[in-house]
Amino acid sequence: MNLPDLLFVVVIALGLSADCFAVSLSVGASGKEFSWKSMLRVALAFGLFQMGMPLLGWLIGQTVVQYISNYDHWIAFALLAFIGVRMAWEFIKGKSESESVDITRWPNLLALAIATSVDALAVGLSFAFLHINIWIAAAIIGAVAFSITAFSYWLGRRVSAWIGRWALLLGAVVLIGIGLRILFTHWTT
Repeated sequence: MNLPDLLFVVVIALGLSADCFAVSLSVGASGKEFSWKSMLRVALAFGLFQMGMPLLGWLIGQTVVQYISNYDHWIAFALLAFIGVRMAWEFIKGKSESESVDITRWPNLLALAIATSVDALAVGLSFAFLHINIWIAAAIIGAVAFSITAFSYWLGRRVSAWIGRWALLLGAVVLIGIGLRILFTHWTT
């Protein structure tokens, strides 16, 4: 892969990781006590899905993407809104950390990883038309997403000490906001 293509892929990886940053920051700020295992679980899930979706997009080609593109934004919105509303409900009910839903557990984490990586599917499709080495591109995208997710999860843990229980509400607002942004982006294009 030549240098301009490499820089192009890195910029795309950073753009795709923006949602990972925001979501993992809110997950880190609103979750249970910090553990390296939880941080690694979140970063690994986000990194693998950010790496896998471009590969999947590249493999399935144009025909399936045109069917998915009509409602992919609704899927991402529904997943993010569902978890965000649950977090907001926990805040309203005044649940303690030990009673609240752990969004670093696989069912919730899987929903977040899918929701934040849906746009990477279309990126993979475009890579097929641009003749970019999909394996190198997917590895870079996954590595960038993993790194950004781990850092923002760690950062979220540091921020949570300052804002306390309000981090749960902040996380809910961020997740719902990202879901709404995805909807509005698709409506305006």
